[in-house]
This record gives sequence, structure tokens and C-alpha cells, in this order.
Amino acid sequence: MRQFASYVAIDWSGAKGRRHKGIAIAEARGEAAPRLIRAGHAWSREEVLEWLLRRAAEEPTLFGFDFSFAPPIIERGEYLPGETQVPKTAREFWAYVDSQCDDDDLGAASFLEQVHRRHFYFGIADGVKAGFMHFRRCDARLNAQGGRKTASAYDAIGAAQVAKASFSGMRFLHRLDGIAIWPMDPLPDHGSAVVEIYTRIYLRRAGLSGVKLRSRSDLNRALKGLGSPPARLRFEPNDHEADALVTAAGMRLLATTEPRAFEPEGLSPEIARSEGWTFGVL
Repeated sequence: MRQFASYVAIDWSGAKGRRHKGIAIAEARGEAAPRLIRAGHAWSREEVLEWLLRRAAEEPTLFGFDFSFAPPIIERGEYLPGETQVPKTAREFWAYVDSQCDDDDLGAASFLEQVHRRHFYFGIADGVKAGFMHFRRCDARLNAQGGRKTASAYDAIGAAQVAKASFSGMRFLHRLDGIAIWPMDPLPDHGSAVVEIYTRIYLRRAGLSGVKLRSRSDLNRALKGLGSPPARLRFEPNDHEADALVTAAGMRLLATTEPRAFEPEGLSPEIARSEGWTFGVL
């Protein structure tokens, strides 16, 4: 099984602006408790990019980001049906999204709100929400297993929406030159790699399905279920920090103990290059 020096989880944000309280970074190294990187810092997305490129060059690290690496395409044959200029593979689509946005700090709100507005749900004026709820094959697989990944990349309204984070994330991925992004790229024998993550997968593995982490005690219950020592925090973590800490520990456990981690059932070459896959959906 492939070994990494550390496992890093990034709780992402697609919010407008230059600094984002919704971004948190945690690292799990060796058998130690996961720790926050620059706790309390308001990261920019471009700052995360610079930090990641430096870290990836220093040592082999598995980085996880909690946004959809591509919209669904297998179901309908196109990412944005009816738009003839839109590519049909993830890497080409990332470049396309980046070329259409001039938002601050790798934001992508303009892509959703202006460039391709008709494909995204912003409220009842857009019609029946169910008509926008399209999912990737890995999302459908997780839902069938009871994983409750119900958000769609086309849902752009409410606290649970993932559209803005995902499309800003695609701009970010486009700029990760020289780093393998799984499964669009094969997992390399050496060096760093980037994967898509989802915190609920690791809460389920910890035996805490449906639990929302609201305190250090909740966090440490989850870490214990993942075979990790408790986090050494002197403060109560917010949602983003707790999710990052648990996910870093979960990534470490999955990557070091699960032979199917990078060879999940149902992942075909076509899905790998077009929709991608969430690390931990087996």
C-alpha cells in the first residue's frame, strides 16, 4: 500500500472575498493526533495554493479537499447540457471554468451567477429544485450505502450548497501543476497527491453516523473511533476545524489499512477522467 509522510485535510470555502473563515487545514502525521495548521488563521484560497505547492515539494503528502472535483456528466452526457463549447473531461473543464472567471481569490460565483446561470438553482424562481439535482456515480453509490451525500454541484442556495465551493475548487485544481489529482491521474508511486474528501464518510467509520461535531469531546470521540489519539486543543473547535481534524485522521486510517482505498468498486477509466471519485467511497 502507498505510504505518505502526512495526510492533510482542507475544509474548503467558495465564499466571495479574499479571506475565508470557512477554510481550515489539519494534518495527521505518523501515529500522532491530528493538528491544525495555523489555527484561527483566515486563509485565502491563493494562500492555500502557495502553501500546498511548497508542502508537496518538501515531502510526499496526501491532500484532501471537501468539494466536488467535477460536476456529473455520465448521467446526461454533458456537464452543462446545451452548451456546445464546454469540454467533456475534468481537466479540460477546470481550464474552461478558470477561463470564464475573474472573481477575486480564485472565486467562481460569476460562473454560476452570470456565465451559466440557467444551469444552477438559486431559489424557487428557477422552478422545481428536483430538476437541478443531478449526481455523479460516486455520489449515487454513497447515497445507496446510506452515506447521505445529497448536495448537488448545481445547487447554489442555502448553507448546505456545494456549488460555489466546488467551482472555485476547480479553478484551484487547474493550477496544481505537477501534482497528481486522483483519480483523474493515476496514484503515483512517489510524491504527493490530491483527493476529494467528505467528512461524513469518516464519521461513519468512527461509528458516529449522523453526529455533528460541536465540541472537543465530540471531536475526540470521533478520533478515538478512527484509532487516533485525542486532539490537543486549548479551545473549542468550530465546525470547519473539527471536520478537518477528523478527516485528516480518517484519510490516514483509510490510506494505511484499506486495500481498496484507491481501487474502489465502480470506478471506471471513463468516470475517473470525467467525474472523479470521492476518496473513501469503496
